[in-house]
Amino acid sequence: MACCASSWQPCLPQCIIIGVRKGGTRALLEMLMLHPQVAAAPAEVHFFNVEENYQRGLGWYRQQMPFTCPSQLTLEKTPGYFSSLQAPERMHAMDPSVRLLLIVRDPVERLVSDYTQVLHNRQARRKPYPALEQLLLLQGQLNPRYKAIQRSLYALHLARWLAFFPLAHIHVVDGGSLVPQPLGELRRVEQFLGLMPWLGPDNFYFNQTKGFYCLRAGAHQRCLDESKGRPHPPIPELVLEQLCTYFSAHNKHFFSLVGRTFNWC
Repeated sequence: MACCASSWQPCLPQCIIIGVRKGGTRALLEMLMLHPQVAAAPAEVHFFNVEENYQRGLGWYRQQMPFTCPSQLTLEKTPGYFSSLQAPERMHAMDPSVRLLLIVRDPVERLVSDYTQVLHNRQARRKPYPALEQLLLLQGQLNPRYKAIQRSLYALHLARWLAFFPLAHIHVVDGGSLVPQPLGELRRVEQFLGLMPWLGPDNFYFNQTKGFYCLRAGAHQRCLDESKGRPHPPIPELVLEQLCTYFSAHNKHFFSLVGRTFNWC
């Protein structure tokens, strides 16, 4: 894929991974970056969901993107976009034809992973953090104001996006399948984005120690960073049942919005 030097420039993204947080967005990004037609922003930009960044304008946003040539697709990932109140309208104002990738997983698993990340970050700074049950429960009942619960209400957030983008512009990736069987999910993403079929079995190998697939590009091999696959704290069965019951109706609504079902609790 040759491009003359003068044609390389940063472009506004044609595709954005909008979420969900702790749903597998980093894994999806790293896998897509194996494709020669994909170039991704080096870090989460938080343009549409952080007011200070948004006020810097589209010129600033463009400068956060990689240099690409016309045959490449520019990709950005910020999981915080999905639950943002402002992001859907702002993104539509930038480009109503932008393609959106949404990777989801069991909302209970996502919630626990969300807590685990915050817990690890607090412990790394030697700061205390409550046990998960203390955050989840308020007088014995689930606390719907806990942010990790709110982020798992996929239907609530997706409805805001569907007010600005047709479902045909939003591809839902099954995070529960991406980890054990990445190739099938990635081929569907390639098709959604209009990319040439490229990714194949040779791009992945299973790491027995880590328990998930790592990436291979030619002679280069790499796994996701150490934060991926971090062990989760145990949760009492009664609390798990409460969570599954709470999310059941929300999950069914989400399934009806996207026209497919997932094997969640």
